[in-house]
Amino acid sequence: MNIGSKDLNLLYVFHVLYQEGNASRAAARMALSQPALSHKLNRLRDELGDPLFVRAPRGLTPTPRAHELAPQVQRLVAELDAFYDACAGRDYLARSERIHIYTTDYMEQLLLPALLPQLRSHAPGVVLVTHNTRGELPREELEKGTCDLAIAGFYEDLPDTFHQQRLCSEDFVVLASKSNPHLARGLDLEAFLACEHLLTTLTGDLNGVVDRALAAQGRTRRVVAGLSSFLAPSRLVRGTELLLTCLRSVAQEAVSRDPELVLLPVPFALPKVEMMQIWHARTDADRLRRWLRQQIQAVASAQPAEELPAAARKPRVRRG
Repeated sequence: MNIGSKDLNLLYVFHVLYQEGNASRAAARMALSQPALSHKLNRLRDELGDPLFVRAPRGLTPTPRAHELAPQVQRLVAELDAFYDACAGRDYLARSERIHIYTTDYMEQLLLPALLPQLRSHAPGVVLVTHNTRGELPREELEKGTCDLAIAGFYEDLPDTFHQQRLCSEDFVVLASKSNPHLARGLDLEAFLACEHLLTTLTGDLNGVVDRALAAQGRTRRVVAGLSSFLAPSRLVRGTELLLTCLRSVAQEAVSRDPELVLLPVPFALPKVEMMQIWHARTDADRLRRWLRQQIQAVASAQPAEELPAAARKPRVRRG
């Protein structure tokens, strides 16, 4: 097949239509009229021998063939874009863009104090927008391009079109009030179970990693509240008999803020949490986003979580 007979601009049309899922938005993004976009789409259909995008109640739906081609096209467009940026001598750090990150308040506390100064210094045109990941991988948002990066410690079963990078790992500890009478002789399993408990739940499920570990021993604890924040529960422990089993850096931050709180080891085995950043193949070659991922990895892994200072610490690379 002779590439000279092909219009490579049609790949960009495919790329934008696949991302937007809407002909009007795609036309506006490419500064095309609707008739001009329809003409290009018809040429693309003829060239690839498939309808590619069919009308649906809320826009355009990709065909199976379009889904099959999308990862290759998105990679090619990103690489060509980077190539022409380099040829033109354009500095990718000078771009003015919004970058959307889906994560938790816990990761915001970890990353933003060090990350934002880096952005203001080196990429002042970039605006970060964070969204609550709500306990689930924002798969659709990553695929559509409304999410650039997802960061958490609970994502599983990634599609083949997604990349991941390990940031760091962190262990669990118990946060308690120094006045808790159940802890007079230390925190063993019986003292742990004698207390009432708080937990963080982004989905409303109260059966967390602690409860599953206890169930394996035939034991249960009493959970009195499940909160949607990783940071807020630590403020409810002071002066109570409540316990919060949380990541070490969350407890360290709370103890540094309130001398009436104490950090204790969990009296049974719990797995560490692996903090990961996840992105879609379509942004893998984008130089600005690759640079940002490198900054995030550097911030998160600057020190082991146990040694991070109180205000800014914690918590598999396919590609970075």
